[in-house]
Amino acid sequence: MFLNLKNPLVIFDLETTGTNVVNDRIVEYSFVKVMPDGDVIKNTEKVNPERPIPLESSLIHGIYDKDVKDKPTFKAMAKELSSFLHGCDLAGFNILKFDVPVLVEEFLRADVDFDISKRKLLDAQKIFHMMEKRTLTAAYKFYCGKELVDAHSAEADTLATLEVLDAQIKRYEGESLMDLKGKVLGTIENNVETLHQITNDNMVDLAGRFVFNDDGIEVFNFGKHKGQAVEDVLKKESGYYDWMMKGDFPMDTKRKLTEIKLRGFQR
Repeated sequence: MFLNLKNPLVIFDLETTGTNVVNDRIVEYSFVKVMPDGDVIKNTEKVNPERPIPLESSLIHGIYDKDVKDKPTFKAMAKELSSFLHGCDLAGFNILKFDVPVLVEEFLRADVDFDISKRKLLDAQKIFHMMEKRTLTAAYKFYCGKELVDAHSAEADTLATLEVLDAQIKRYEGESLMDLKGKVLGTIENNVETLHQITNDNMVDLAGRFVFNDDGIEVFNFGKHKGQAVEDVLKKESGYYDWMMKGDFPMDTKRKLTEIKLRGFQR
């Protein structure tokens, strides 16, 4: 292994009931402990989350209620896991925004002290995004093999974008496009209508506060009602509409919210 380690490094990943750090639970964990001398210790287990696993989550990670009903709860394993992780630094992909907060929440619920303040945290996704820039200048260099002169001038950026878009079609035409969950959105084709559909397939409002779910229903994409149908929430909690309309949301978002509300009253 190339990494120079002073402490054991645990690379880990969690599968969960959903994406809400506070409310969702772990259904499987995998910890791979790499010792400074190069030894590798694996610890992978399924976990009973003590609640049903939503179907949309099961379709992503392949773990269903029947797979975890006889497994121990996280609380039952917490002390043993804390011991396994003692003195270890942590690493993973996108762990800073999700996996580490979820893990800490689970330990807190189990009344087990899991202090990360003295641990080193390595996020491979953050390094990836920092090193492989996602800017127009980087895209122009990658797709067109050119340096973008006068970057951030409107005309130079516009002409560069035209070249990048053209190069993308040439490179990817005929290939499938998947979202971050592995769902196939469509095939890259050389026509604007298809490209629009596959790159904006679930967009409701421009700010992304609402999205279409897999059934084509508008759902909240933020806050306490994330994943719930907008129309259902407005019927059950009428004050939420007033809160959003008075809040610091874009006018386009408020317009879409009103359209959904009025449509619901017409049914």
